[in-house]
Amino acid sequence: MLTAVLRGGSVGFRKGLGAWKALSTSRCDGILRSPPLVSLDVVEDWSTRFDQDYGEMPASLNQSNELTAALIDGKAIADEIRSEIATEVSRMKTSIGKVPGLAVILASQRRECQTYVRNKVIACEEAGIRSDVTELQDCCSEDEILCAITNFNENPDIHGILVQLPLPQHLDEGRMLSLLPLEKDVDGFHPLNMGNLAMRGREPLFISCTPKGCIELLLRYGVEIEGKRAVVIGRSNIVGLPTSLLLQRYHATVTVVHAFTENPEEIAREADIVVSAVGMPNLVRGSWLKRGAVVIDVGTYPVEDPNSEYGYRLTGDVCYEEAVKVASAVTPVPGGVGPMTIAMLLLNTLEAAKRAYNFY
Repeated sequence: MLTAVLRGGSVGFRKGLGAWKALSTSRCDGILRSPPLVSLDVVEDWSTRFDQDYGEMPASLNQSNELTAALIDGKAIADEIRSEIATEVSRMKTSIGKVPGLAVILASQRRECQTYVRNKVIACEEAGIRSDVTELQDCCSEDEILCAITNFNENPDIHGILVQLPLPQHLDEGRMLSLLPLEKDVDGFHPLNMGNLAMRGREPLFISCTPKGCIELLLRYGVEIEGKRAVVIGRSNIVGLPTSLLLQRYHATVTVVHAFTENPEEIAREADIVVSAVGMPNLVRGSWLKRGAVVIDVGTYPVEDPNSEYGYRLTGDVCYEEAVKVASAVTPVPGGVGPMTIAMLLLNTLEAAKRAYNFY
């Protein structure tokens, strides 16, 4: 059928594609036992399995043989990268009178989302990149987001568009991301970018910013990835999944731990590299880590703190006080992966603008 469709030209292709989609979504009852994959998707609740009160240092950690972990300073590295980006943006402006443009669509009142967007805008200003933010209410419709995407897509001065995740539950996150134009998907979440990341021999137009930042941290700190055992805790589309794919592209042997994994502590303890991206404070104890492991803590969770500027502070998935006594290197929260995520976003936006203007 597909051969006939291709021979029939573009109109035939559209008709054939519709038929193909209908076939792919229908089921032949009684032949397969497997349900549609989407029906298997459930909300993972880590809190039902693990106690967030980590208490005292586990007795299994030998206090007499403590190891002081090296601090992986994501902020310092991100500052270096952002300085180089600013230099390149200045060169572009001087040469062709243009600068990269980034658009952000924010449809959430979650404090961490608002903090992320605020930090992205500040970073754009410092790098000389134009930024444009559209804020929508939590109750907004998919059509409102689609309208914002369309407006930014038609604007030639905007080279990168991102929809701040997570979206409110009533919105179809996958559909919204698939509507982003591929050449402006600087967050790297478009299905084609994710698919090309998964396939050997393929190059995504953009790599998701947080996983890209994690790998950059490992490389700049001289951490060997090839042949090493890596455990990624969490399998979200935003971080966990693309990080596991990217680590495989760097030839690590990767295991993904999720909320339904049996004996996650034992699995994590076998890893040379641990990347945790769950958003549950102090989930990863010192007892989860092999001595000398490298720990990348992606998780961020707001904790009420009246003494902080915004009334809360961010903490990570990893119990930092325990990890530094077991790991060889660890990222702090904040100041680790977060700044790198923003730096990679700016870099992707710069690359998108260079492609648009054929400027190299």
